[in-house]
Amino acid sequence: MASKGQLTGMQGVYLVAAELSKRRFIASPTSRSVAGADLLVTNQTCQKAFSVQVKTNAKTFGFWLLTQRAKELRSPTHVYVFVNLRKGGSEIEYFIVPSRVVAENAYRSKSSTGTVWYAISIEDVKRYRDKWSVFGRAEE
Repeated sequence: MASKGQLTGMQGVYLVAAELSKRRFIASPTSRSVAGADLLVTNQTCQKAFSVQVKTNAKTFGFWLLTQRAKELRSPTHVYVFVNLRKGGSEIEYFIVPSRVVAENAYRSKSSTGTVWYAISIEDVKRYRDKWSVFGRAEE
């Protein structure tokens, strides 16, 4: 049985795929076991392709958890879409962020119990809210 966190993540992936499709991009979910890419996206002429990592929050809206690899992964064709599902999913925030920006702003933190985690703050990505233009135009 899928956990609540897995279901939240899946919801985010499909919401992002729907938004990209609405903008006339071709978006295909990857296998859930693929590291680094939840969606593969291309424009209508298949001249531009992107890998997309989706991170979704249903409760905590000030940051998103990342993998350690996020600090090293920089590519002009790799994009993060950070999603906040506010009020049970009836209000959705999207932040479309180039991987270079994520790599530069990801931080490492250590809890009082010694657990290490990586994250990015909403303050570091606010300017990318609804910035679907990161993908360019679907008709190019």
